[in-house]
Amino acid sequence: MDSSKHIQQFSRDGYLYLPGFLSRNQVEEINEQLDTFIRDQLSDMAAEHRKYEVPGEVQTLKMLQDLQVYLPFFGDLLLDSSFSTLAESLLGEPVVGKTLEYFNKPAKIGKATPPHQDGYYFMLKPMSAVTMWLALEDVDEENGWVSYVRGSHKKGMRSHAATQTVGFSQGIADFGRPADLKNEVFFPAKPGDLLLHHALTIHRAAPNTHPERSRKALGWIYFGKSAQEDVAAKKAYVKSLNQRQA
Repeated sequence: MDSSKHIQQFSRDGYLYLPGFLSRNQVEEINEQLDTFIRDQLSDMAAEHRKYEVPGEVQTLKMLQDLQVYLPFFGDLLLDSSFSTLAESLLGEPVVGKTLEYFNKPAKIGKATPPHQDGYYFMLKPMSAVTMWLALEDVDEENGWVSYVRGSHKKGMRSHAATQTVGFSQGIADFGRPADLKNEVFFPAKPGDLLLHHALTIHRAAPNTHPERSRKALGWIYFGKSAQEDVAAKKAYVKSLNQRQA
């Protein structure tokens, strides 16, 4: 990997695309571990860590959070130097692995992910964080590809407002400005392809309109060691979110 080139691209664009980051065999092992966990251990997971398109219907499962808490395999993946070292090189400092998440858009009913900036949820000062997204199967326009707004990480935090999307409670209120659409880049992906973005990079994902294909992916989040969470603001946000969903 040409680290200097990738660091320059990440700094300029706010995102990075690394095709074939994991092998097919590695992706198959991840999928097998996920399938086994969902089949045998899903009920052991805290309710707030599992989300569905249709509440309680396993076939509509869309998100699993903090997988590293529940299975050593995923804990090892979060700490894997292939990912953490990459995060350190992009952020320019040591990192802390925060969470490993599973994302799915079930066939026909997988809703669009609203345009947002992860930093709105993270509430960090300084905003030193990177999110990684690994395709676990073929991804294209029809089943929910991801897009980024090039250079948006340099323009600060945009205003967010409540959405009706489970798992993504906030979206950019005025997304769709000419500069947003002009600089938006869409990414088809193959299993093992890795996408990375800065916490201030605007991104979204299309809905899954395919009649049969799902769209499964795994996500890593790393905070730079210098980043400090605004604990009071985060607590107030979670409280407000829980009240709204009650």
